[in-house]
Amino acid sequence: MKLLIKKLHENAVIPQYAHESDAGLDLCSCVEAKLPPGEFKLIPTGIAIGLPPLTQAEIRPRSGLAVNSGITVLNSPGTVDSGYTGEIKVILINHSKQAFKIVPGMKIAQMVICPVIKVQTVTADILPCTDRGEGGFGSTGTVSGESRQLWQL
Repeated sequence: MKLLIKKLHENAVIPQYAHESDAGLDLCSCVEAKLPPGEFKLIPTGIAIGLPPLTQAEIRPRSGLAVNSGITVLNSPGTVDSGYTGEIKVILINHSKQAFKIVPGMKIAQMVICPVIKVQTVTADILPCTDRGEGGFGSTGTVSGESRQLWQL
């Protein structure tokens, strides 16, 4: 499968897989920026992509940036629909206590290309019975029933 890439900025870096077995292509910043502690910014990559039909690009954090600097993608994973052909930009947030400097060419996120399954929505009065049912947030947690009751107070 081919991914079309258009370079929009002279500092843009064409996304590449660092290793043959990697799922994500590295996305790089094309600008210099300062990210103060606790703040977020939209960082341009200087590229646009042409996705094949029925695919999407997911923009995900880089684990090294997260563990070493507290930098992550705010809306992770970000979704790029196949119909979008504008510049790919990444919303980064600084969870650390120190300012973080972004420089052109720095790897700031990764992009994973995924298939999209289209569905037809159907309104229903009842849903199929399952073992889980309506059990949601924390319904399969490891906390004892007594502790769980304390949390609900």
